[in-house]
Amino acid sequence: MLTAYDFSMARMLDEAGIDILLVGDSASNVMAGHETTLPITLDQMIYHAQSVVRAAKRAMVVVDLPFGSYQSNSEIALSSAIRIMKESGAHAVKLEGGLEVEKSIKKILMAGIPVMGHLGLTPQSIYKFGTYSVRAKEEEEALKLEEDAHLLQSLGCFSLVLEKIPATLAQKVSESLEIPTIGIGAGVHTDGQVLVTHDMLGITKDFKPRFLRRYLELFDEIGQATRQYISDVKAKEFPNDQEQY
Repeated sequence: MLTAYDFSMARMLDEAGIDILLVGDSASNVMAGHETTLPITLDQMIYHAQSVVRAAKRAMVVVDLPFGSYQSNSEIALSSAIRIMKESGAHAVKLEGGLEVEKSIKKILMAGIPVMGHLGLTPQSIYKFGTYSVRAKEEEEALKLEEDAHLLQSLGCFSLVLEKIPATLAQKVSESLEIPTIGIGAGVHTDGQVLVTHDMLGITKDFKPRFLRRYLELFDEIGQATRQYISDVKAKEFPNDQEQY
């Protein structure tokens, strides 16, 4: 699974064979420049999802329910999920949390909308945690995560993201569940992996967590290409005779 927020990127990832395209609320960070995921709105998420769905020919498209669109009560959660499904054509929604959002998950699932869960580091709760450090290192939090994972499975979630938790805990949870887990900063023993595409391709520059592997350094390469373009234009070397009519 990789994130996508626009048609062009989604088309490339889809044609490359990615299984799941996640329209993540990380768009708030990498597309809009916000410090956290909290500011992005439901309307904005639907816009990004529409663009991705138009490009996806084979991949499953999962859309994050943004902060404030499902936590307050289950009716609002259902309304938010229905809007995403109807207006974007996506295949499923994802939301953060366990027991505390049980009623919202039930309501969405009862409407026939597939739900992917998300436990561990839940970025929408950043001001509660106060840090993006590893979660569930202590026994009490680890036990709650295990309980929440089994709750989400029993409610009917089809999959579960485990973010930034100890690899041993992620393995234990993954092996105890029947539904697949997708890890990010959770070790190799989850059933799948997810990264933010802009991080994986090196489009973002400053984000350097331990779990991130950069497969390209596009920030530097795009900068070099741009500088070469500027130089060619100023030197009257672009366009040349073959590049004009």
